[in-house]
Amino acid sequence: MWIVDSSVWIDYFAGRPTPQTDRLDAALGTRELALCDLVLAEVLQGFRSDRAFREARSALLQFPCFTTGGQQLALRSARNYRLLRKRGVTVRKTIDCLIATFAIEHGLPLLHDDRDYTPFAEHLGLRVVS
Repeated sequence: MWIVDSSVWIDYFAGRPTPQTDRLDAALGTRELALCDLVLAEVLQGFRSDRAFREARSALLQFPCFTTGGQQLALRSARNYRLLRKRGVTVRKTIDCLIATFAIEHGLPLLHDDRDYTPFAEHLGLRVVS
């Protein structure tokens, strides 16, 4: 099972071809895909029209959606943020830190197109779909 990040879903729904959206397109129907509640919120908040919002919501809700957050994930995410900062890396978005930490903790590869995840892969063992 892969977790698909909002950076891929946003490009996918916008019709912007990237290597990651191509990978997602090839995986649809052939591989188990999932998302996190944080990803669901990020993707859906970007739709301007009600119709596009409803269609995307319907499509995304076909996939398992993991609930993230909670005290334990917050503590692990803060630890990971601090570990990276000690190595000279500052993570720009807390939400990316939470998603990366969730994927690491659950051993799930992440399909993304966001450079903020690179340090998690390089230093903390985040498995990335390439």
